[in-house]
Parts: sequence; C-alpha cells; structure tokens
Amino acid sequence: MPNSFKLLLVLPIFSAPALALVPPDYQEPPSDFTAEIEAGFQLNTGNTESSSFNGRTKLVYDTINAKQIATVKAYFSSDSNTTTAEKYDFQFQSNYKLNGGYVFGRGDFTWDKFGSYTEIITISSGYGFDAIKLRNTKLSLEVGPGYRYNLPFVADTSQGQAIAERDFILRTAAKFEQKFHEYSSMGADLTAEVGENNNTLALDMGYKNTMFQDWAFKVGVNVKYTEVVPEGTKQTDTITTFNLLYTFQ
Repeated sequence: MPNSFKLLLVLPIFSAPALALVPPDYQEPPSDFTAEIEAGFQLNTGNTESSSFNGRTKLVYDTINAKQIATVKAYFSSDSNTTTAEKYDFQFQSNYKLNGGYVFGRGDFTWDKFGSYTEIITISSGYGFDAIKLRNTKLSLEVGPGYRYNLPFVADTSQGQAIAERDFILRTAAKFEQKFHEYSSMGADLTAEVGENNNTLALDMGYKNTMFQDWAFKVGVNVKYTEVVPEGTKQTDTITTFNLLYTFQ
C-alpha cells in the first residue's frame, strides 16, 4: 500500500478528536486591549486647489483594577500656495478603579500652528464615577484640580516673542455614550476648565455607523471656546470631520 494512501487513512483518526474539542461556535475570549484608527482626506482640483487630512488613533487598555486611555489626533489643510491649518493633539489618562468610582491622572498636549494659542499643556487629576451605567447608555462625570500652560499666538514676531500664561485650574468633564442599536452609536465629551486668568469649554462629539465587520463611517465635531484670546484671533474653534474608522481588539 503506498505511503500516501496510508497517510490519508490515518489523518481522519487524529483530526476527529481535535474537532470534537473545539465547538463550531467557539469565539476567542475578549481582550483587555482595544484600538480605533480613523482617517479622512479631501482633495479639491479645478477652480479651487486645496487638500485636507485628519487622523485619529485611540488606544485603550482596560483591566480589573485600572484603565489606560491614549489618544492622538492630527489635522492638516493647505491650498495651492500655503498651509492653512496644522494641529496635533495628544491625550493620556490613567484611571485606578475604586468601589463606585475611580481616581485619575491626565495629560493634554496641543500644538496648533494657527490657533489662538500655539502650545497648550494641561495636567490634571481627580475623581470620576459613572452617573449612568446601563446596557446602551453611559454617563461618566469627572472633577479635579490641574495646571495649564498656554503660549499665545503672535502674528507679528518683530514685536517680540510670546509670553506664556500659567494658571491653576479646576477641570470638570462629562462623558456620554449612547448605543442606538448594534450598528450605530454616539459619543460626546464636554470639558470645562476654570482658571484665574482664563476659562475654556470644549465639546468633542461623534456619530459612528458600522458598515461591515470592524469598519465604520464616523462624523465628528470638535468645538472649543476660549474666553480670553490674543488680539486678532477668535474665541471659538470648530473642526468637522468625515472619516473611515477601523476598530480592532
């Protein structure tokens, strides 16, 4: 009997027990690590020559005792002659879970070439808890002290360099998540920073609709209001994005 024919007879004997050990509906256990990557690009040609790009990456490591969240955002826009927008955001928050809530440490870093403040560094800590925690609805509230560093925009550098502003603040935040059904959800983060020299209010909101498997289409709106801004700049900045998002874990 040829060796190849003997092998065909032996393989079913060993494969049958192996298949019996793995049920057909078996799924891998959920991971502590999840990530979201999204990006959007726009190119205009013809009468108007311009292009724009925005990207966002969010990493979450959630365990029994702690939760780490890191987010990186980038925005870029240009026309045929010059760059019109360039901004980078980095946020990191570490939560240590307690009974009924959590304590956190957080850092926010922004570099905005054309913003009213070109550099913003905010470090804060405090306490947070889930005010609402249902199957499809969640609302978390946070409050705590912090420290903020702002470097104002200077239009005419011949008049001298900008003088940085330093301020102790009280930071409060509300984080809302709503899942409408299996394929669509909405999230909104509202953050207020109250200081002796300046106050800010920021809203970061997004609607996500899953197209297939781990791919989704996302519409995002980011609005930030700053009470005191350098002369010649605006108090309110608004960014609207239309992105393709991929989630993996």
